[in-house]
Amino acid sequence: MPLSQNTSLSHCLAALTETLGADAVRTGDAIPTERHTDWSGTSPCAPLAWLRPASTAQVSAALRICHAHRVPVVPQGGLTGLAGGAVPTPGCVVLSLERMHTIEALDPVARVITVQAGATLQAVQEAAQAAGCLFGVDLGARGSCQIGGNLATNAGGNGVVLFGMMREQTLGLEVVLADGTVLDMLRPMVKNNTGYDLKQFFIGAEGTLGIITRAQLRLHPAQPARATALAAVPNVDSALALLGRLQARCPGGVAAFELMWKDFLDHALDWTGQARPFDQDHPLTVLTDLSGNDLPALAQVLEDVLGQAMEDGLVADAVLAQSQTQAAGLWRLREITAEFPSRLSPINFDISLPQAAIGAFAERCVAALSSRFPGHRSLRFGHLGDGNLHLSTDARSLGGLSFAEAEHAVEAIVYGLVAEAGGSVSAEHGIGLHKKPYLGASRSPAELAAMRAIKQALDPLNLLNPGKVFDMS
Repeated sequence: MPLSQNTSLSHCLAALTETLGADAVRTGDAIPTERHTDWSGTSPCAPLAWLRPASTAQVSAALRICHAHRVPVVPQGGLTGLAGGAVPTPGCVVLSLERMHTIEALDPVARVITVQAGATLQAVQEAAQAAGCLFGVDLGARGSCQIGGNLATNAGGNGVVLFGMMREQTLGLEVVLADGTVLDMLRPMVKNNTGYDLKQFFIGAEGTLGIITRAQLRLHPAQPARATALAAVPNVDSALALLGRLQARCPGGVAAFELMWKDFLDHALDWTGQARPFDQDHPLTVLTDLSGNDLPALAQVLEDVLGQAMEDGLVADAVLAQSQTQAAGLWRLREITAEFPSRLSPINFDISLPQAAIGAFAERCVAALSSRFPGHRSLRFGHLGDGNLHLSTDARSLGGLSFAEAEHAVEAIVYGLVAEAGGSVSAEHGIGLHKKPYLGASRSPAELAAMRAIKQALDPLNLLNPGKVFDMS
């Protein structure tokens, strides 16, 4: 490294320490190793420093200093991302909002909550619940993931079928640009047609355009009652027909509609030690929740719809949870995905397709993988209500290839099929580093050019999360 560059970095770190305080700037061995990567398994990289600002003013000052010294900044939330979006790049500092975790305000009448970006998803959920409201996004990493990261990746989860993704929950944002400029877009109005809706540029941008520091989020009326059922179906078309019947009978009440293929359910039962829910095996199983205020009424709707669906041949068998404990046991089957890293060497896919194409696509994937890797182990599951399919292939079942070799081969097959089907290579996890080579499967050259133009306008020096999502060249 040239002497002048060393001097500039030294001056940058000194200015950051003076401005933020010594406790907010960690370097060398004082940086925890978990800050070197995220849940994606991407190769770790040690940053020059770990910044921990305590206010929007400090975030602004930190970015202004880094901008002046041309030092890249990688924002980090709860590090639960699966696409490598929070992994440090060489020569960068990482900026964490973990100290900015305050729930600033909650209006239960207008149903708006204002939070700092470092607040965890679970903290927001609990604050909403305490006020008799409900926050519409939920996912397994709720206790660790942060609202800023949820927004930066436009997170989804189990409740998208009812409430939509993070984008649909967002009324206002505060964002700091690469040069330290603060954009105050905290205006919690549903109707605000005053030119470009700038906040939308930053939702799903993975920290490449600005750092989200505060958010005003939409809440929903509390739905204290929840009825749960597990239903065996012969095919995806039958599952979609069942979803339509439930939505027609209980408008606004289908809180989750999760599809599990036999390969997934078999492993879930094995890993949890639970008894098989049905006397016979079935190709597909649906786990669904209806939510509302009257549990007996919801349970009756489930019983009626499932009973008629069984008579019509859409459902082969069904189990209605008789207690919260039994419902939790059924959901435990679906949430075994948290155990994938300890039980598999998973190559994970998070893709979306038109609903009607999901069944055929899932079969084509397995057929293509079986042709290339006989005896492979792949597990399929998804949020059918919003067209999101997850596929996890165990790299250890692919004939002795290294993980990198297996990953490259499987991704080429699956993402090639996604491109043919006109789907998305990322439904809810973002692009980061991991999916960047395949972004062209879901975005046209003209779209990529427009994205680069926006990046150039807001971050001309390419200092915010450089190299993520796409390259500027």
